[in-house]
Amino acid sequence: MDLEIKILLVEDNFEDAAVTKRVLSHNKLNKGLVIAASGKEALAALQNITKAYLPQLILLDINLPDISGIDLLTCIKKDNNLRSIPVVILTGSNVDQDIQKSYDLGADSYLVKPISNDALMLVIEKLFYP
Repeated sequence: MDLEIKILLVEDNFEDAAVTKRVLSHNKLNKGLVIAASGKEALAALQNITKAYLPQLILLDINLPDISGIDLLTCIKKDNNLRSIPVVILTGSNVDQDIQKSYDLGADSYLVKPISNDALMLVIEKLFYP
């Protein structure tokens, strides 16, 4: 894929973050990758970034140690500067309630971990090459 996009990965699990980073690296999408290990870290980063450096895609885990991914998604979609950024939920939860709530709050896609290269790349292609 010949696409350079700024991606914010919000993931507290080191191994899951490493898998996602490998998938992105394999597809040459890791150049603009920033990893936040908590919801608070992600929120602080998003609030302190200028418009020129805003991510073009957020990959968000639901189960985070401080601010839940659902709460972070709510904050993102309520913020005029952030709401247009596509958010893909990457989580271990396949609970219908989590899936529905994520979509209701504005998530663009929902993938259950472990993620596959093909699944993530299909979502990214649909978001950036509709």
